[in-house]
Amino acid sequence: MPKSRPVAEAGLCFPEPGRAPGCAALTRELGGEPAGTAARMTSWLLIEQPGAWGPDALEDVLAEALPAGRLEAAREAGLRPLLIRKPGRHARVPGAPRAVYLASGWPGHRWLERLDINDLGELARVDFEAVAAGRRGHGEPVSFPLFLVCTHGSKDMCCAVFGRPLVAGLAQNHPGLVWEVSHVGGDRWAGNLLTVPDGFLHGSLAVTEAELVAKEALSGNVRLEHLRGRTSAESPWAQFAEIEIRGRTGLRGIDAVLASEEEADGDVRRVLVTAGPRRYEVVVRRTPATAAGHSRCSARVVLAGFEAESVRELVSVTHV
Repeated sequence: MPKSRPVAEAGLCFPEPGRAPGCAALTRELGGEPAGTAARMTSWLLIEQPGAWGPDALEDVLAEALPAGRLEAAREAGLRPLLIRKPGRHARVPGAPRAVYLASGWPGHRWLERLDINDLGELARVDFEAVAAGRRGHGEPVSFPLFLVCTHGSKDMCCAVFGRPLVAGLAQNHPGLVWEVSHVGGDRWAGNLLTVPDGFLHGSLAVTEAELVAKEALSGNVRLEHLRGRTSAESPWAQFAEIEIRGRTGLRGIDAVLASEEEADGDVRRVLVTAGPRRYEVVVRRTPATAAGHSRCSARVVLAGFEAESVRELVSVTHV
């Protein structure tokens, strides 16, 4: 990962002497490595919500739209509800129709569909368990990916400070594909960019880097640099193992590298990874804290990570 970037490129004015930086700026200063840090998401419910977002905006919208407990089973199965809004001014017009996207990020079963609703109560008719299971048929199919940039500043100021330049830059080149999104996890990795339905989350991005991520995604590939992980992977260890093998093999296709099994032993896991016609065993260890510091938005930031203790290609034996 590159060292910290110039202030102008990062889009953040570091505070005057004596004040702590934001958590994302501090993470860049400390040389944080994002591989293996993506929150697990296997499917999505994306609800357009113009206007300002408070810290609990998502739960407030869900409480208005759905009966209590309606999403519980689907969430446990990997469905991630999020709010989205168009880049730019966030004026809310009462009664205006809003877009809803439903998506599955399961490898080999990725899809994206859109609904347009006039009232949040219409969401109660959606079979969220079916969405979480990867079954289509809820709205109009969408053939292009969406680029979701976290700008949820009321959750963490770094998301807004680093996210807004990203969303503005991407929206210029990819109109209609770019949305601001509510909290996706990992404020210290702002700017965060989630591609749906591909299910890859990148972090610590500058504007030019976000554009490279989008360019690769539109070609059906994954950009390795600043990749936090595949959100449908079973664990952070699996995310890291996939990134490790992508780096060694040069494979960039969305489903070209997939972790399939793992065995756990404390902070060490043995992960089996399929990469094209080959299979690898990657022994991944969670490393202890390598750096730490105080930020003004998340108190103390402690950076840990993962490392590959060994990588071994497994030889297939053919019996005659």
